[in-house]
Amino acid sequence: MSTLAERSGTTAPGSGPESCCSGCGRLDCSGCLPELDPPRYCARCGAWLATSVTPAGWTARCRNCGPVRSGS
Repeated sequence: MSTLAERSGTTAPGSGPESCCSGCGRLDCSGCLPELDPPRYCARCGAWLATSVTPAGWTARCRNCGPVRSGS
């Protein structure tokens, strides 16, 4: 499994299209996150997200890229 440290420098936070899997954070994953689950990793940089789930939806924040769009 590729780690964030191994990927450093490949995608600058906030630049370029989404390239990391939001389920596992890997660059080479085609998307393993179940459809209704909130993201666990930032799709831009692959960093772990601080995700909060509420009855109305979810919110997530990346330590590198900032807030991620919230879902409902």
